[in-house]
Amino acid sequence: MNTHLIPRFRTNARIRSAADAAVTLLYPRRCPVCDEPVKPWNALICEECASKFAYIEPPYCLKCGKHIGDGSKEYCDDCAAHPHLFDSGRALFSYRSVSSSIARFKYRGRREYAACYAACMAERLGGFIRSCRAEALVPVPLHKSRFRKRGYNQAQVLAEELSALTGIPVRTDLIERAEKTAPMKDLSAAERQNNLKKAFKICRNDVKLSIIIIDDIYTTGSTIDAMSRELKKAGVERIYFVTLAIGRGI
Repeated sequence: MNTHLIPRFRTNARIRSAADAAVTLLYPRRCPVCDEPVKPWNALICEECASKFAYIEPPYCLKCGKHIGDGSKEYCDDCAAHPHLFDSGRALFSYRSVSSSIARFKYRGRREYAACYAACMAERLGGFIRSCRAEALVPVPLHKSRFRKRGYNQAQVLAEELSALTGIPVRTDLIERAEKTAPMKDLSAAERQNNLKKAFKICRNDVKLSIIIIDDIYTTGSTIDAMSRELKKAGVERIYFVTLAIGRGI
């Protein structure tokens, strides 16, 4: 993020109420990079930290949005070897540059980071998001037991912040996590696919045209594919995704 963009991401630019501003003064929001109270106080990220996130730059894989070094290729090696069920997607950051930040967002209660993440998404991925003409943002659901333990779904928190900036409604009632699956981070691509069999269940089928799935990390696409399979069975025509970060894949 360039430092000249910082004023556009100040919290008062998001039409904060006087009460919200007072809460921010009493309980300063944390910077998603250094995790210290943000300087200046009404920003979403410290000015000196703004350049430390590494964005995914073109050329992109036409399927998953991963950076590909060879501009003559249309797809990354992952997508060329493993066809996906979703239409296409984009990620904001290189995983290595935000892994610590996402871990705090996901496991240490730093829900406030979502405001900065969403502002970056709207700035950098706004064109892609608009081109999807989505009826809904659909966060990847957590199993009820994991939700109770964590207290929130980080994908839903991110989706709600992005919804406030784009006007696209969040739908958490379309699909649920029916099976408690093993953590994905230590599994191979094949293990991820097996892990997600029957993981999701459709709850409603009143969205038929286009949705954007929201998640924190894209690695092999197994989670997005598993959701896409069920959503397409329910009649959704076009399925896209937007994630905070994208990893190495297979």
